[in-house]
Amino acid sequence: MTTWFITGCSSGLGHAFAEAALERGYNVIATARDKTKVEDLTARFPGTALALSLDVTDRQQIERAHAAAVDAFGEVDVLINNAGYGYRAAVEEGERDAIDKLFATDFFSAVDLIQLVLPGMRARRSGTIVNISSIGARVSAPGSGFYSAAKAALEAMTLSLRREVAPLGITAMVVEPGGFRTDFAGRSLMQSAESIADYAETAGRRRKEHDTSDGRQPGDPARAAQALITVIEDPAPPFMLVLGPDALKSFRTALDDLSADLDGWAQISQSTDYPASS
Repeated sequence: MTTWFITGCSSGLGHAFAEAALERGYNVIATARDKTKVEDLTARFPGTALALSLDVTDRQQIERAHAAAVDAFGEVDVLINNAGYGYRAAVEEGERDAIDKLFATDFFSAVDLIQLVLPGMRARRSGTIVNISSIGARVSAPGSGFYSAAKAALEAMTLSLRREVAPLGITAMVVEPGGFRTDFAGRSLMQSAESIADYAETAGRRRKEHDTSDGRQPGDPARAAQALITVIEDPAPPFMLVLGPDALKSFRTALDDLSADLDGWAQISQSTDYPASS
């Protein structure tokens, strides 16, 4: 039976992913900083769900959680790196400690888990690694520079990983959700303590006190989970899965903007080689 290891399952997309996989009949290791937040899953699926407490910024906890998963169900077949949170600040406002913590959670924890599951996947010549990114990596909104950077790093690493492991029978992919009705814009959204007046009309507009999106996002986490299962079960899953009509529209707009820049400055781009020999 396929075994899934999912981080950040206390609520939102992570909880929905775990629930959908369990309903599909898979074994699931559902992790959260406080495992009581996922014990509803072990109560409903006592034979196939394992709830574990996991702070993904703690390497020793990650190693213990992986060992517990292997002891319970054998090697991990599907890893979903979902744990993460948002941080809003103009680039000038960003606090170094907060930035380090953001990258530890949103990027480096995924690297740690990937490195733990890959030996088993390589031995079996099979496995799937899914890294949950954000449409924020594409649009880089004012005030989200550090969050967008963390997710962009995750995406770039995943593309290299995909090319490294594809010949070994392993899939690596990225998911870019748009706005889903989760706690992301509520308790899971952090911001800088300092607010600089000169950024009031850019980054300042997106500070928590001005954000009215929480609880009104268009996306349904349960439907996102079903979509993800469909893609993972496909024999040829894509590198990039964009989730939500809002994300799809934003992605296409970002591509159009980049394409316009590329075309507009193509002559300069092509002017940098040594002159052809006469």
